[in-house]
Amino acid sequence: MCGRYAATKDPAALIDEFAAVDLTEGRVRTDHNVAPTKVVPTVVQRHPRDADGAVLEDEPTVRSLRTMRWGLVPFWAKDPGVGSKMINTRAETAKEKPSFKKAVSSRRCLVPADGWYEWRRDGKEKQPFYMTGPDDGSLAFAGIWETWRPKDDKDADPLITFSVITTDSVGRLTDVHHRMPLLMPREKWDTWLDPDLPDVTDLLVPPPVDLVDTIELRPVSSLVNSVRNNGPELLDRVEPVAESALFDAPGS
Repeated sequence: MCGRYAATKDPAALIDEFAAVDLTEGRVRTDHNVAPTKVVPTVVQRHPRDADGAVLEDEPTVRSLRTMRWGLVPFWAKDPGVGSKMINTRAETAKEKPSFKKAVSSRRCLVPADGWYEWRRDGKEKQPFYMTGPDDGSLAFAGIWETWRPKDDKDADPLITFSVITTDSVGRLTDVHHRMPLLMPREKWDTWLDPDLPDVTDLLVPPPVDLVDTIELRPVSSLVNSVRNNGPELLDRVEPVAESALFDAPGS
């Protein structure tokens, strides 16, 4: 699963990296410990709308950076609290599950992240690890999103939420946890974000091992266990007593 990650880049860096326009309206904050229900930046690609809100399907799509709340709330949900149970969507069943299949076909997003956290169990102890890329570039989690409004107030501001797609871990990551966020390679961003492409079955598969092999598996402090802790020290490497060379950074 993916239940925590770090997202520290400012909108200027993200709009340049993802070739998007900025629609975040100043709501992006540096966050070293992103947890479910937080509002964070995402990348979407949509057709523009006219003054009445109608989709202009003949107009080119526009890629934008906008904020969403983590934890998918389907449009038919009675209560937005259901989102806390839908922070992840399994790639293997996303196309069949009623809560996810419509979003998978037409409402896909990318979730920029510096890296994500996972916990490896060793007996009664759990060692947190931070998985991050080899350079300053963002990792792009595949995600899906939804718009929700209370049924008794159609004029209420919409709640925009998302879920991170997860898949089986591959390569070295299997030694930390059996699941991982679905990392979308840069060359697949256009395809994943295309709102006019309903079938992305070929992309709902574990990432290639050569991509995963570039990821650093960094043991970090148990400070990350608490969502109240949120600072750059969470990313600092620590040395477990019996750490294997397996978890050294690539090339070290």
